[in-house]
Amino acid sequence: MTDADEQQFLLDIDLAMSNMNRSMLMTSTDDIDRDFVNVMVPHHQGAIDMARPEIKWGRNDELRQLARRMVSQQEEEISSLRHALPAATSLMPSTGTEIASHAPN
Repeated sequence: MTDADEQQFLLDIDLAMSNMNRSMLMTSTDDIDRDFVNVMVPHHQGAIDMARPEIKWGRNDELRQLARRMVSQQEEEISSLRHALPAATSLMPSTGTEIASHAPN
């Protein structure tokens, strides 16, 4: 792996984590089950987004295979969450206003 590859891997991981964290911020819907799904779907998507750079840039075949299994398992978890509470899947992702409302004063 070249230095450029390592830098791209780190950028991909950082972007995946930032997107996950931003997507998990939300305003309560006053429905615990819906709020749970709205937090967990981006959490599992974040795991997928973090596994993909390992698949692309990783050199260890065992870890790359593990990352592929993680993608498959996390996709199944997302599907299960959405099917358990279909109404929650129609909600819009967090907005900048919601994110700002969670910022410390």
